[in-house]
Amino acid sequence: MYHQLRKYIDDNQLFTQNDSLLLGISGGADSSVLLHLIDNAGYNFSIAHCNFNLRGSEADADQHFVEQLASKYGVDFHVVSFDTGRIAADKGISIEMAARQLRYDWFDQLCEQHGYNAVVVGHHLDDVLETFMLNLSRGTGIRGLSGIKSKAGRVVRPLLFATRNEIIEYAKSNNIEYRHDSSNDDVAIKRNKVRHQIIPLFEELNPAFKRRLSDTISYLSETESIFLDRVENLKNELINTDGQLFKIQLSALKELQPLKIFMYELLRDYGFNSDMVDELILATEQAQGQLFYSSSHRLVVDRYNLIISKISDQSTNDVFYIENGQSEIEKPLEMSFSLADNHPDFIIPRSSRLAVLDFDKLSFPLLIRRWRNGEYFKPLGMSGFKKLSDFFIDQKMSIPEKENTWILVSDNKVVWIIGKRIDDRFKLTADTKRILQIKLGPND
Repeated sequence: MYHQLRKYIDDNQLFTQNDSLLLGISGGADSSVLLHLIDNAGYNFSIAHCNFNLRGSEADADQHFVEQLASKYGVDFHVVSFDTGRIAADKGISIEMAARQLRYDWFDQLCEQHGYNAVVVGHHLDDVLETFMLNLSRGTGIRGLSGIKSKAGRVVRPLLFATRNEIIEYAKSNNIEYRHDSSNDDVAIKRNKVRHQIIPLFEELNPAFKRRLSDTISYLSETESIFLDRVENLKNELINTDGQLFKIQLSALKELQPLKIFMYELLRDYGFNSDMVDELILATEQAQGQLFYSSSHRLVVDRYNLIISKISDQSTNDVFYIENGQSEIEKPLEMSFSLADNHPDFIIPRSSRLAVLDFDKLSFPLLIRRWRNGEYFKPLGMSGFKKLSDFFIDQKMSIPEKENTWILVSDNKVVWIIGKRIDDRFKLTADTKRILQIKLGPND
């Protein structure tokens, strides 16, 4: 097993001989064997143990056992105690999920504090198979069927080549002591039911079931890799960034087959799940303007695009003031201001990022705020007034674009729909003496 471990580490490039490792040790057979093997291989490591306080004195005995192991191997020992049951209840999640989050968050903290290059844990082949069966029972995509990864961020799993029985046999033949977790015998726990009852039934059909299933999971993992390469290419092709918005052209999206799978992969990073995708597909065939929300983003089905924006914490009531003589601001937009005397040779720059205004028609302080329903202005070049909402419709602006629009206001009059159009009342005329030029972006 020692040579298999070294080969698995090298083949999968898990870590090097020069890396500083943090071993997550529970005291069970798998982690105790892992500790023995890593030590024999001459790696530099420390030990970390979590007491989740879920098994009373048994959990305390586990902690003491691992502390003794650290002393035996002469390495640094980190230990933490969690009130896992209470934390799970407070967060409304399962104890298993709470324990996992607590464990890996703490490992990350230790790595940041002590400079560990990798967190090494003792998952083995049986864990991979059990996770596959559990995910299969719940319903899952290719990610859930492609197995536990040997490397995920800092976390590495160098024992995935070995079965539980092989680990137990190694422990026995090398006189390695370990603790038995009695909760692993409780078949009321789903994973234990899979381990003790379901997988043995498959082994009756095929004694080599574990190895055959392991081969299948490897094939699925390779297929996943090919598929995710395709998805990444599609993201680069189809998702266009426009300021704070992400746009996916509907016509290109609808050409993808199978549509649901690809749409889910394009949207999953924004928090949209598979059920939402079903509704989205229907929405793309129906009226525009429908809204969908994930925990972090909002999606609008527009005329030609799916438009995704991050849900902002910024209040729509925020108002920003510009004093006379101010040269630049950073919020809510980066803008610069310059004042100059008018002269006959002055040419008005043509850019949506510039507003050129008659300074003497302005009343300070100027305000920058969000537009409001019912507001109107006199678009440059027009003789009459127009509601801002109607102007936005004429400009074919999407809902997110409307909501992200800021206006410049002077004495309750709209001066500039920023980035779009100035008000005719503030344009330069033959009588203009001083010019205020406002540019989106910093001063040059």
